[in-house]
Amino acid sequence: MKKKYARIAIVGRVNVGKSTLFNRISSDVKSIVLDYAGVTRDPIISTVTWKDHTFELADTAGLWAGALKKQDALAQRIEKRAKEVVAESDIVLFLVDGAVGITQDDRFIAKELHKLGCDVIIVVNKADNPLIEEHMHEFDALGFNKIVPVSAYHGTGVYELFDLLVSLLPVTTPEQPEESAIPRVVFIGRPNVGKSSLLNAIFNEEKAIVSEVAGTTRDSLAHQISFYQQHVLLIDTPGIRRKRGVDEHLEKLMVHSSLQALKDSDIVVLLVDVTAADIVDQELKLAFYAFEERAKGLIIVFNKVDIVTEQARLDLAVIMERYKHLLDKVPQINLSAKTGKNVGKLLPMIFDLWQRYSQQLDQANLHATCMHELARRPLFRLGEALEVRKVSQVRTKPPMIELEVFEPQLFGRTQFGFFENVLRAKYDLLGVPLVFVVKKR
Repeated sequence: MKKKYARIAIVGRVNVGKSTLFNRISSDVKSIVLDYAGVTRDPIISTVTWKDHTFELADTAGLWAGALKKQDALAQRIEKRAKEVVAESDIVLFLVDGAVGITQDDRFIAKELHKLGCDVIIVVNKADNPLIEEHMHEFDALGFNKIVPVSAYHGTGVYELFDLLVSLLPVTTPEQPEESAIPRVVFIGRPNVGKSSLLNAIFNEEKAIVSEVAGTTRDSLAHQISFYQQHVLLIDTPGIRRKRGVDEHLEKLMVHSSLQALKDSDIVVLLVDVTAADIVDQELKLAFYAFEERAKGLIIVFNKVDIVTEQARLDLAVIMERYKHLLDKVPQINLSAKTGKNVGKLLPMIFDLWQRYSQQLDQANLHATCMHELARRPLFRLGEALEVRKVSQVRTKPPMIELEVFEPQLFGRTQFGFFENVLRAKYDLLGVPLVFVVKKR
């Protein structure tokens, strides 16, 4: 897939500070940062703008120098994907540790970069100590001309690095649709439900590392795709487990990363493994949270339909009946990320939902519809008839409906439910949450 912008990749041995530098530069998707090796597994790509230059920044897994055994199939796939991202990059930031000096792993990575013929800048991290700056020349031995000292943690030297980067990038940059016009779509679900497999099937290439090992995706991964001249940002997240399964600090950060991506999204695609109906209840509670509590557009994807048993279908039907009040409001699709069945239908569903999520209802028609139903079926509370003077839409993404009333304290969930039912019967709002506010007349 052709890159929209110039790409800058951050590489280096494990735990040298790549994710810290990435987070310092990027204002978009964040990498998880911990003090032990191998936390970043997938390349994390973010779009960065500095002094009118826009470029992609990629944080790669620090596994080039044998941090995992070569016979480990997952390690080989991670390393392969990292090398692909580097080969596609215009500039490579080779991060080394100024406090430690050149290591055997650094020499190995330098050799690989020379083979790839990359334009490399050596970034000496943890160089906020004057003694380290005096020994910067030692890194000349790695064979690259450009060396920049920084402290990724404190931010020292990062702006100077920015200036050097943009001086090496093309002056002109491709036009970008306004960010507000690009829907942010987050894929969520439990570990190993097939989120990364589905993302890869949509892109038709290995954007995320796919493995049978639960927790393979550790960061939220964002990728922009164009579909019939429409743009969308697809975000893959770590799996969300039951709370009692979250017993490691890393696991807690993975859950936090997923929930933060959900909060920052416009649309949530919730994946459900139809072969594991025993935990579908947890996932549908997550759907309720996304739709009702966070007001996100919602699509529910039932994955692995190619291997589901009849008993699993029956178990799933029982659980879904308990959530009928929610499921009747949202679009659903059965597919198989592995075989590709119905995968091609998902992007059109996402864009159709985005249109509904962004729509501005005709104000006169909206008010007239609600007033007509209110005249037919008046609302009462505490024995009093509730009077509504005006109904209007004051926001989109999601639609926010304002009720202008005399006694706001008498309006709550039941009254809002009345207006929601009226509007869903009148307009196409499948998958669209409605937010209600009251205004005192």
